[in-house]
Amino acid sequence: MDQGSIARILKQVSGGGDEIQQLQKALLDYLDENTETDASLVFSRKFYIAQWFRDTTMETEKAIKSQKDEDSSEGTHHAKDVETTGQIMQRAESRKTFLRSIIKTAPSQFSTLKMNSDTVDYEDACLIVRYLASMRPFAQSFDIYLTQ
Repeated sequence: MDQGSIARILKQVSGGGDEIQQLQKALLDYLDENTETDASLVFSRKFYIAQWFRDTTMETEKAIKSQKDEDSSEGTHHAKDVETTGQIMQRAESRKTFLRSIIKTAPSQFSTLKMNSDTVDYEDACLIVRYLASMRPFAQSFDIYLTQ
């Protein structure tokens, strides 16, 4: 991954939230901006929103499950794990709130919320997609799957 380009995109995209949320917003802005030229981008935009919402929900469920597993085993790192679980839950809730606000916004209204129309071009959008895909659990454990 070209971390320099990712850092440049993050600097251009002004907004709150974490790095992932900023990149998601930049990608959604790009897709929304180009829906007039390619109608399939409307589907892509909806797919990404749904997939990110699902990923956030799965992350929250895993955190709750790991907390319950720790409660039953009463490990020595229990307090640290609960804090980490709380942080995961808080981050997941903020991402869900962000995605809900994007879903509720009509496409015509969304175009008025854009930061800059020239912030992300095609190459940057491809880089964002690759970067966000690399953050998914399957991509992170792909070497393990290949080895097995």
